[in-house]
Amino acid sequence: QVQLVESGGGLVQAGGSLRLSCAASGRAFSNYAKSWFRQAPGKEREFVAAISWTGGSTYYADSVKGRFTISRDNAKNTVYLQMNSLKPEDTAVYYCAADPRSRVGSRADEYDYWGQGTQVTVSS
Repeated sequence: QVQLVESGGGLVQAGGSLRLSCAASGRAFSNYAKSWFRQAPGKEREFVAAISWTGGSTYYADSVKGRFTISRDNAKNTVYLQMNSLKPEDTAVYYCAADPRSRVGSRADEYDYWGQGTQVTVSS
């Protein structure tokens, strides 16, 4: 069984930074594609960023490109999301997800495993 646990969320002023972490336990996790999604109140869950199992390929939503960076440390079974220049519209619950087929997709239905989420609130 795979478990994903996010951490690092919190309250930050606009223009500030946060670093989210997602620690995985369970199966051989290092060869899974990983991603971050987010969901704001009253909105659908949306793709933020994804990374291949080697870390050699990364993909971002246009809304976060140039501000967010996804990375991973397979030795620690952890994926990170560095968020800089945060905006109030980045406020959401952030979820990490894992795809054992390593497709590095942007659709939520491509991911089998999900964390419980961590709240990020950006004040103006």
